Amino acid sequence: MSDTPIRLTSMAHGGGCGCKLAPAVLQDILKKMPVPVPAADLLVGAETSDDAAVYRLNDQQAIVATTDFFTPVVDDPRDFGRIAAANALSDVYAMGGRPLFALALVGMPVATLPVEAIQDILAGGASICAEAGVPVVGGHSIDTPEPIYGLVAIGLVHPDRALRNASAHSGDRLILTKGLGVGIFSAALKKGELRPNAYAAMIASTTRLNAVGAELAGLDGVRAMTDVTGFGLLGHLLEMCRGAGLAADIAFDRAPILPHAAELAQAGFSTGAATRNWASYGAAVTLPADIAPWRKALLCDPQTSGGLLIAVDPSAEAEVLERCRAAGFAQAAVIGELRDGAPGVRVV
Repeated sequence: MSDTPIRLTSMAHGGGCGCKLAPAVLQDILKKMPVPVPAADLLVGAETSDDAAVYRLNDQQAIVATTDFFTPVVDDPRDFGRIAAANALSDVYAMGGRPLFALALVGMPVATLPVEAIQDILAGGASICAEAGVPVVGGHSIDTPEPIYGLVAIGLVHPDRALRNASAHSGDRLILTKGLGVGIFSAALKKGELRPNAYAAMIASTTRLNAVGAELAGLDGVRAMTDVTGFGLLGHLLEMCRGAGLAADIAFDRAPILPHAAELAQAGFSTGAATRNWASYGAAVTLPADIAPWRKALLCDPQTSGGLLIAVDPSAEAEVLERCRAAGFAQAAVIGELRDGAPGVRVV
């Protein structure tokens, strides 16, 4: 391998969940998709923009199936693999499930990326899967112009415990488990302006498994759950609002922010994905008239392997926060609540 450091992010036009299609573009593309034939055992499909499909096997078990992959959000191959794997497994946890096994999705520019780097990407992903107790049992690989890595993740959940957007109730409190700012970090990294302490905060957050989601699914007061990824906090909260037919109020000052992210946002670091996100759903969001641009950027910031957004009955709020913090989510916080009204988000 060459002694010249590999810059994976220079090989891709976007990075992490920031390279997802904008919400409005995705909706337009999917307009011609045929409506699935109703099936009694298909508990969760695509109707409410949930994180994974859920199919009932019997009265005690349902399969959770999802896939997620993207281009590099960091330059270190092993860290890229770790982040991508944690992000893919998160969709199973966000449905309240526990992953069983995974398949690797690999697209690599084999003519320009050293084999050792590709090995490190896959090894990083496998290390996170091992942490989750999940074997990587196969997959598929192709030669692509940009590095791409992710997983198909298969899990199990009790049919009565699958947590979907549509199951949120008016009056539920909204809890966010991880700080915002991953997209801000990635923008600074691409420009060579991300300091080691900020990079460490980024890696610590993006490689932390959202496994607490499976534990929370067993609590009666936990009503709905999703993970915050490429569409940003506002986008994924809107999906919950639309699925449940509710409105939401959130307080920016209560939203957790990753260490150093606010100062980078105030310095002007942002992503094109944040701009596309706002263009896609800004009409459904009410912001304070005097909101600072950097705060708006953080609310739309694409999160890669972001936190869980949980709708919780007020009676269960304290227990959910306690369990999240015991699981290592020190920044977990109540950021607002759901209410009756046309689907939309009001930021105060």
